[in-house]
Amino acid sequence: MKPTALSPSLSLSRRRFLRAAVTTTVGAPLILRSSVRAASPNGKLQHACIGVTRMGGTDLKNFLQHERLKIVALCDVDTNHLDQAAKLVPDARRYTDWRELFEKEGDKIDSVNVTTPDHMHFPIAYTAIQRGKHVYCQKPMCHDVAEVRTLTETAARKGVVTQLGTQHASEIGDRMTVQFLKDGVIGKIKHVYLCSNRAAPNRLKGPRPAHGEEPPPNLKWDLWIGTAPMRPYVPKIYHPATWRGWLDFATSWVADMGCHIFDATWRALGLKAPLSVVAEVEESWKNSPERQADNWPQSEHVTWTFPGNALTAGKELTVEWFDGPDFLPPPEAQALNPTKKYPSEAALVVGTEGALLQPVGSGPLLLPLEKFKTYPRPKLPPRSHYAHYVDACLGGEKTESHFAQTGPMTETILLGALALRFYERKLTWEPAAMKISNCPEAERFLKRTYRDGWQIAGV
Repeated sequence: MKPTALSPSLSLSRRRFLRAAVTTTVGAPLILRSSVRAASPNGKLQHACIGVTRMGGTDLKNFLQHERLKIVALCDVDTNHLDQAAKLVPDARRYTDWRELFEKEGDKIDSVNVTTPDHMHFPIAYTAIQRGKHVYCQKPMCHDVAEVRTLTETAARKGVVTQLGTQHASEIGDRMTVQFLKDGVIGKIKHVYLCSNRAAPNRLKGPRPAHGEEPPPNLKWDLWIGTAPMRPYVPKIYHPATWRGWLDFATSWVADMGCHIFDATWRALGLKAPLSVVAEVEESWKNSPERQADNWPQSEHVTWTFPGNALTAGKELTVEWFDGPDFLPPPEAQALNPTKKYPSEAALVVGTEGALLQPVGSGPLLLPLEKFKTYPRPKLPPRSHYAHYVDACLGGEKTESHFAQTGPMTETILLGALALRFYERKLTWEPAAMKISNCPEAERFLKRTYRDGWQIAGV
């Protein structure tokens, strides 16, 4: 297979359903749409789903609910998944190779969603954007920092509509958090604690088995591997749902759930690139070269230091990520929680006049409760993250999680994942130059080398 200006493969998976959410957009650069193909004559967005099971299935079902969108093409490397999706969209054209989809569909499609393992997000989304297609991409946006930077810049240059699959960003709880923090309800911000201590079956310990086997006939294994180094197929540890534990395919738990949990705070405070990042990891991973070479740790603590701004209490702001079971928010943070059990997944923002605790998928608590019990809560109408994207593609207001907003956040979170590889070493970040000035050996993890035959021309 020779290099192509478009490039490599696809697959599946992710997390759950969206709930209804909010209105009011929170400031960020407007997405321009000047160079995009106009909506189809019948007024419906012609859409292709790339990755159609698990989270891909959730995306597909949500897009089907919009009366002004028509799913005209389906793509998945697993024909069993394609067959299942085709029951919902029987008239859609089917593909196992997303490159073929782009070549054959051409101007027949306006939009795609990319719901594959992390390592395939960039080549698919970049190809779509280069062809003037709108893109809804699952989080994290890409596998590597350099990919995120390129995708963000390309989307802005091409003028397409984009949306990251951070569906909580459209929910009332997240948007209420944004409004409270922007309004200064808890004063100037002193510290932020983020955590995700939820058990998940896809957080594999590793290392990989010594031997593999032939993949089943329904799975196009070469297409599933895509840009990553080839390895033998092994059932149950990669496809369809357990790829998140592997360095080659995923980006760590902090990069997966961090995109949800950090999002509202990032938007509200208008944070920019961090000054530095440092990480701690579980002892068992530290002491296993085999796991370090192949798997992400199962427990981690990441600390970013950001330049302060008008909304922060100091010249710098510290944001910490805790991922159990080895690392939990410190006692002083947990003591602010008014209930018996600290939420397993939450953001705690501490200010000079109080604190805000937001469990994932819920509304924010202003703390202490007694002080804020009469504080008015904004009335925000519900919104669908998916419908908001479709409406934007058809000329509506900008999306909540467009790449100009979520790209810099994703870069920051991926730097946290990179720091796991250089645990206990503070990395100094120079965003404009994309340099880690005090640890040049870490810079090779900012951008992967793609497998032969899967390079992308011009990147």
